[in-house]
Amino acid sequence: MKLVLATGNKGKVKEIKTLCEDYEVVAYSELIEPFEIVEDGDTFKENALIKARAVFKALDDEDVVVIADDSGISVDILDGKPGIYSARHAGEDATDKDNLYKLIDDIKDTDVESSPAHYTACIAIVTKDREFSVHGWMYGDAITEAKGDNGFGYDPMFIPQGFDKTLGELDDNVKKNLSHRFKALNLAKKVLKTLV
Repeated sequence: MKLVLATGNKGKVKEIKTLCEDYEVVAYSELIEPFEIVEDGDTFKENALIKARAVFKALDDEDVVVIADDSGISVDILDGKPGIYSARHAGEDATDKDNLYKLIDDIKDTDVESSPAHYTACIAIVTKDREFSVHGWMYGDAITEAKGDNGFGYDPMFIPQGFDKTLGELDDNVKKNLSHRFKALNLAKKVLKTLV
């Protein structure tokens, strides 16, 4: 079964390919010209489904299975922000580093050095006649400094529960089992087995 990923984010593509090694996984941009998808949903689930539906329609191939991920970090001291706006927290054209340091500054502005936080990942699956969505979460603390070079996004400022190092410092094999995306993909794989 070919899984087409409705993302151009290289970090997500790499992570999903690693976690779904039983399947042929390709980014949609390898099959068609990338296009803008307006993510105007109010939840991770709505945005994941918007992306998966748009790519499925654009591919115009009833035999593909499209999966899309919408994920982000929610920080308690910031009333759950940036949440669904995690990818553009520092602005529409922001880089991962821009978003990371903006969030660090936002937390510093509250006069704390860390705050409980969690990651959410929603995986949407769209086929010619069915739609599914599953979620995964990872809990821990967001801190006001970046530590480590592993991972992407907000990983250097997030310490998972039960650890004293950030995701940016932890080994990939350790991180894999903690990952919100890993948990969501494990559930997604159960759904995919029913489609074979």
